[in-house]
Amino acid sequence: MFVEEQAGGTVKRSAGQVYEFIEPVGHKAPSHAAYHRGLPDVLEQCDEQVYRLVEAEYDRLQNTLQLIAAENQCSRAVLAALGHIVQNKTTEGFVGRRFHGGCEVVDGLEQLAIDRANEVFGAQYANVQPHSGTSANQIVLTALLDSGDRILSLAMDQGGHVSHGAQVAFAGKFFEVEQYRVDRESFLLDYEAIAEQARRFRPKLLICGASAYARIIDFERFRAIADEVGAYLMADISHISSLIAAGVHPSPIDAAHFTTTSTYKPGGPRGGLILMGRDAQAPFAVGNKTVSLCERIEKATFPGFQGTPYLNNIAAKAVFFREMLSDEYQVRQAKIVENAQVLAEAFDDLGYDVLTGGTDNHMFLINVAHFRDGLTGLIAQHCLEDCGIIINMNRLPYDTQNARVTSGMRLGTPIVTRNGMGQAQMEQIARLVDNVLRGVEIVDAKHYCLNEALQTKTRQCVRALCTRFPLH
Repeated sequence: MFVEEQAGGTVKRSAGQVYEFIEPVGHKAPSHAAYHRGLPDVLEQCDEQVYRLVEAEYDRLQNTLQLIAAENQCSRAVLAALGHIVQNKTTEGFVGRRFHGGCEVVDGLEQLAIDRANEVFGAQYANVQPHSGTSANQIVLTALLDSGDRILSLAMDQGGHVSHGAQVAFAGKFFEVEQYRVDRESFLLDYEAIAEQARRFRPKLLICGASAYARIIDFERFRAIADEVGAYLMADISHISSLIAAGVHPSPIDAAHFTTTSTYKPGGPRGGLILMGRDAQAPFAVGNKTVSLCERIEKATFPGFQGTPYLNNIAAKAVFFREMLSDEYQVRQAKIVENAQVLAEAFDDLGYDVLTGGTDNHMFLINVAHFRDGLTGLIAQHCLEDCGIIINMNRLPYDTQNARVTSGMRLGTPIVTRNGMGQAQMEQIARLVDNVLRGVEIVDAKHYCLNEALQTKTRQCVRALCTRFPLH
């Protein structure tokens, strides 16, 4: 007879016998709730340095005005799903077609996220596995294109995204990219000029969507251009996906062959999403066989582009998609646009050059170089941050400054709106920003001096405003 001690009990066996597990009396595994309870306390005990940095980030967010258009704020329920035991599971492949055992629970989670994403966006297919919005874009490119194929997209300095074809990124390295531009006078998309460029260039993929464009995008017009030249159309809606879900901006789901988005910009967890509408089952030739476009996307996701999905993020996406269906979320998206329009108008009244004269979405751009001689986007970003106001510098269409300095700044209203601010607070924010930008002493394009009294007073006003409207 051999006796072995194992966690939770004793194993007894004799030669040639199968193991027999003896359950100790009174032993019970911790419940799900008990296992996950007090995770912040566990972090503090195990790694105080990391805990203090996380604590400092919370304090920073709570006591500064967050006006970066690319950022948002997820709910505590989404945070709870992110810090969960499902992150331990490895599961390559898709629901019902995994390369690992033990996937029945996470299959349910992923299918729930898929079903909810389809409901939110009115889609026929949803892929919730991309690790980011950029990954979603690169998966589509990998699925459709061979090295050297042609892409037509909005230039990065015109409001496009780096993943759409910038030379420093994946698309720019492996494909032939030509980029369209906005009108030099109005800074609006010129659809007829884009159509003419597409007829000449004959791209295999046309990309629409932007990271710095404040007006409505006509997805149906883009599809007409794509169809005319025999191209696929990909709509990257990362910045406006929340507005589309709420019906505040027209949807590209059936206009584009592929719609991509990040999931954090609309207020969820880090991650990406690929959606398809009426073209989901369209045929795509692969060698001597034909598959559907959505099948091609899945093959490009795994094993083509990335490995195992982040299942805690997928669980958090499921939570977030449910939130997106709520009345509260839908109403807030209209309020985000209203606040952006009020804020843009307030800057216009103060004498700032607001590009396109305003906004139709959550963001707008200001040419700060037109406001004061020598003022740059870089100085604006840093001196405002010194005062607790967080924005980002942004290169403008036809900018005379380089990308490390820029002539512009970009502001967005998702976070301040989520925390309950309204029209009166937007006007107050504009005045705070204006006081700093009028008061900063410009040394050169990158350097400045800021009066200590102005900085202290502005920080006090910012802190008071943030205290009235704390993180939600």
